[in-house]
Amino acid sequence: MIPEYIVIHHSLTADSQTVSWGAIRKYHVETLGWKAIGYHWGIELIGDRHEILKGRMDDEAGAHCKEQGMNSKSIGICLVGNFDLVAPNSHQTSLLLDLTDFLMRQYEIPWQNVKRHSDYATYKSCPGTLFPWDAFTASIQ
Repeated sequence: MIPEYIVIHHSLTADSQTVSWGAIRKYHVETLGWKAIGYHWGIELIGDRHEILKGRMDDEAGAHCKEQGMNSKSIGICLVGNFDLVAPNSHQTSLLLDLTDFLMRQYEIPWQNVKRHSDYATYKSCPGTLFPWDAFTASIQ
């Protein structure tokens, strides 16, 4: 797969300063029967700082956005947290900007192809109603 899009998600789970990424991976593999975690990248609070975590390889189809075939043409980034309840903090958003910028340059993805999961799955709120989408997209242009 050569990614043409980046799709941003939130986990809808509270970030408890432990490795929730591992719990998400376990759920995807053991409960859903997938071969790996559905996302390519994650950003979560571990201890006292946010970290970027690797999921699937970037050239491997994801399992994060089945609508419109996006799994086979996009990289999925999941921010651990429920951004329907609280806004992401500035460090998590800053890491997302850095990662998105890197992926856009790496794969020549235009900023217009950075999308919310809810752009495709309209029944979802991803990346959350309190996620500062307009400010985020202005920063990647």
